[in-house]
Order: sequence, then C-alpha cells, then structure tokens
Amino acid sequence: MIADNVEMSNILHRSDARPDVLVHVAANVRRLRAGAGLSQAALAEAADVSRRMLVNIEKGDVNVSLNTLDRLAAALGVAFYALVAPPETEDAARIDEVAWAGSSADSQARLLASKAAREQVELWSWSIAPGEVYESDADPVGWANMIVVLAGELTVTLGEERFTIAAGDFSVFPSDRPHRYANEGDVLLRFVRNVVY
Repeated sequence: MIADNVEMSNILHRSDARPDVLVHVAANVRRLRAGAGLSQAALAEAADVSRRMLVNIEKGDVNVSLNTLDRLAAALGVAFYALVAPPETEDAARIDEVAWAGSSADSQARLLASKAAREQVELWSWSIAPGEVYESDADPVGWANMIVVLAGELTVTLGEERFTIAAGDFSVFPSDRPHRYANEGDVLLRFVRNVVY
C-alpha cells in the first residue's frame, strides 16, 4: 500500500480553512461510492488507500494527493474531474477549481476543464500578431477545442456565434462548425489550444 501521508503533491497544503475543493471531493467521493454500492473498506482496498484516509477524505478533513485522487477515480470508474468539480456540475467543460496549492500564494494548479477524448488530444501553443486571423473549416462532429489565453485577447467566431477570451480566461467549445481565431487587439496574442477528439 502507498503511504498516503508521505506524498508530496497534496491537493492543497496551505493552511487554508477547508477550501471548497476539499468539500467538493468529500461530497463527490461519498456520493459516487454510495452510487457504486461500495463500502468504505471496499473502496479503500480497490484504490489502495487506507480506510482511515478514505474516512478523512469523505469528511473533508484531510489534504489528499493528486495521485490518491487518481486512484480513487479509477476505482470508482470516473474521470478525475468528477471528484474535484462542484457536485452540481453537470458539464465538465468548465470546472475552474484549484486542485493544488503550494506554500506560496503564487503557486497553484487549477483544473480549468475536462473533456472526454475518444482517440486523441493535441496540445498547441499559438501566437497571433495584431490584425492576423486563422480560419478553419468545421471539424468532424465530436471534436472540441479547449483554449487558455495567456496574453492579449482572442476573438472566436463559431458559425454565427462570436465571443472573446481575455488573458487569464479560457473556453471549451465544440469545433464542428467553421471557426475563426482573430487578434483584433494591438498586442501579440498568445494562447494554448487543446484539440480533443
């Protein structure tokens, strides 16, 4: 069994008073375990965690490692996001929850979004100069784009729909319509794009 208390990448390890994500994890693990008809002992064994650790996770009283959450998700037959998203989240396209925080307030990892992939995921780094435009035909049905803007502002046109994504924000959308990425600003636009299919 892996020792839960020695893992370095805890979901949150600052002295924050019970962050929302730990409350979400507690509620989701309890709900999913009950839905699967598993006892705490059975889930703990399947996920290779101690029963004591699982009890504390379900109470929201313990910082849990990302590795432990991966094992719990696998044992429950769900995706990772299903454990950290607010319980009322129906669409994993936008989660936006802190999943790890370091001892400095500047150190954190946010799970922005999740999208099931049937075959492949492509990770792209883009830069578009002011006034430049990228245009694309529709992708096959089932394809999606996940975009995080790092600098500038991205203007997206999807068929008849048009929206902007500012620096620091993100969007997840199906790309099965003609789409266009434009830099209508006056600074270099930089963004990360995942193509999921």
